[in-house]
Amino acid sequence: MSETSPEKEDRRHSPAKRALFVVCLALLAAALAALGTWQVQRLAWKRDLTARIDQRVHAAAVPAPARTEWAKINADDEYRRVNAAGTLANDRETLVYASTALGPGYWVMTPLTLADGTAILINRGFVPTDRRDPAARREGQVSGPVEITGLMRMTEPKGSLLRSNDVEADRWYSRDVAAIAQKRGVDGVAPYFIDADAAANPGGLPVGGLTVIHFPNNHLVYAITWYGLAAMALALLVFILRGEIGRGGRR
Repeated sequence: MSETSPEKEDRRHSPAKRALFVVCLALLAAALAALGTWQVQRLAWKRDLTARIDQRVHAAAVPAPARTEWAKINADDEYRRVNAAGTLANDRETLVYASTALGPGYWVMTPLTLADGTAILINRGFVPTDRRDPAARREGQVSGPVEITGLMRMTEPKGSLLRSNDVEADRWYSRDVAAIAQKRGVDGVAPYFIDADAAANPGGLPVGGLTVIHFPNNHLVYAITWYGLAAMALALLVFILRGEIGRGGRR
């Protein structure tokens, strides 16, 4: 009985190996094409989202949602242009670290007490680090009834991407409505906050109207990349199949 040589064994299994490789390559090309299609769908979604938010930002202001509407609030309400009237509780303001077009500093978050006893946290705007002390901007500590117009924003729990809020030390890196309200002893606070618009405050501080509305949109680049890789995998597949057909014709 003769033994099968390694060379003969390799030749026996090579067609199966080639077939498996071809199948895997076809699946890879299909998967890459599917990823490209998904990015095209994401591109359409992102463009629609940007258009809808742009419409909200430039619409006429409407009353901020009252307590009876709080349970219905969702992400679709973000960036709605709203207004609210009440009295600013300046003694309960909170400074949240901010990096803006005006440089580093802080957002001034102040509760606005409404007529019904509820409150809305207002981002009154930006102050530079050297003006963080309320005593350095007394003119801006408005007393008496005020009306705030701005953009409705969703709470930012726990902290920023790089830093967590330190509630005990009163260091804030995100506008976490519930945590700030609890720290300052504010009851009946709305689950959102309002970014005040650019209406000037007495003394020039805080500076409002600095909301950055930017949604990165790289989906077209990603789609082209995935489709390009799919085309390369498909081209390699065609090359291999042509080679197999040519090899079969020579047998």
